[in-house]
Amino acid sequence: MNVYLDNAATTAVAPEVVEAMVPVLRDCFGNPSSSHAARRRSRVLIEQSRRSVAKHLNCHPSCIYFTSGGTEADNLALRGAVRDLGCTRIITSEAEHSAVIKTAQSLQHSNGVALDLVRHQSDGQVDLDHLQSLLNQGGKTIVSLMHANNEVAVIQDIARIGAMCREAGALFHTDTVQTMCHYAFDLEALPVDFITCSAHKFHGPKGVGFLYIRKGLQVKGQIEGGSQERAVRGGTESTHNIVGLAKAMDLAYADLAGHQAHVRALKARMADGLRTAFSDVRFNGDSDREDRLYTVLNVSFPPHPKSGMALFLLDLEGVACSGGSACSSGATLGSHVLRALEFHDPTRASLRFSFGRFTTEEEVDYALAAIQRVFA
Repeated sequence: MNVYLDNAATTAVAPEVVEAMVPVLRDCFGNPSSSHAARRRSRVLIEQSRRSVAKHLNCHPSCIYFTSGGTEADNLALRGAVRDLGCTRIITSEAEHSAVIKTAQSLQHSNGVALDLVRHQSDGQVDLDHLQSLLNQGGKTIVSLMHANNEVAVIQDIARIGAMCREAGALFHTDTVQTMCHYAFDLEALPVDFITCSAHKFHGPKGVGFLYIRKGLQVKGQIEGGSQERAVRGGTESTHNIVGLAKAMDLAYADLAGHQAHVRALKARMADGLRTAFSDVRFNGDSDREDRLYTVLNVSFPPHPKSGMALFLLDLEGVACSGGSACSSGATLGSHVLRALEFHDPTRASLRFSFGRFTTEEEVDYALAAIQRVFA
């Protein structure tokens, strides 16, 4: 049996999404920027998709800019804020996705931007008092803090953080790659300036996502050579992928409550099974709690001679999950997130199990049995 529990990395494309994309690949091949009828068919599909996305998020369609995914969107938000909106400082965190951390560091080195790292509390939450003290220092600033951590499932209060940024006159970017289509968003009410999305995190195709830019903010493109996406993202639009993204979003929001209930039950089943099997099991970031990202469970296993090989051995058992990197001796080093949040213990294996629409109870039970075999 093969069990896929790495949905936070990517998800299987939903059959309905494939069905929506195939006719576009076959019949709507016109370049959306051309001037003939074939072009117009593609353009209509793109704009229909944009309106559909905007409707789900309660924002104006002109605020949605399609990209190749979350990494490009993160780059576009931060680089645009510095280059076009006058930001001279970035506030972020060591626990962010590398698309944010590395971009911020690059801008620090190439543009002389000040870079400040906000502290986290012991449970992984952003230290809001420290954030406030950084905001009080002034200067045109963009704050970039993800909605939910992709490794340890800690959810930040982006409404409160956004309100703090508004009061301080700072811009706010939040990476919502792990939460888009898993939670509802009302962008008319939420005080954010940029959010990012990647379709393959919610059963859409790889290679497409979007950046939401709050109405009134003017950001120029970082990819030169074309005026697509209203001159914000050069390059011929990937019509079939954009249609796939919109379809995947339609599916997700058609029964969001049902999806949440299904996945929450699977995660609880996994956590309960691990507590029964191991007396000293721990959950990094309290990822087993109800108020954490319900798709992710990050598990710290008791010390064991096979800890450094756990990921590999589970793969041999047919269970796909993810974990930290390993040094040459085979000991688990842990991810930069675990180290940043001080959850890393070199004597224990930390593995992330993440669940999706197609995960079943039988698969969870098989994984639990495989884990016990590995750590026997």
